[in-house]
Amino acid sequence: MTVTRSLKKNPFVANHLLRKINKLNTKAEKEILVTWSRASTIIPTMIGHTIAIYNGKEHVPIYITDRIVGHKLGEFTSSLNFRGHAKNDNKSHR
Repeated sequence: MTVTRSLKKNPFVANHLLRKINKLNTKAEKEILVTWSRASTIIPTMIGHTIAIYNGKEHVPIYITDRIVGHKLGEFTSSLNFRGHAKNDNKSHR
């Protein structure tokens, strides 16, 4: 269930992630940022950076473009791993 955040409040971005991005923008450097904050919203200052988002097992690098501004970081890395239905599941047969 997605709940939209009030427009009075700004979009949620984890403070440590915002500090790292601002530091890279002032230095004009590009490096992969590692984060566990899947709930953070992508903001325009992140454009052009590569952020490695944790999916529960590994960090998946995502390149931030202007088309994905406004989305959450967790939308771009699946944390679920579907392995298929059980072969001998008698409950699903009629």
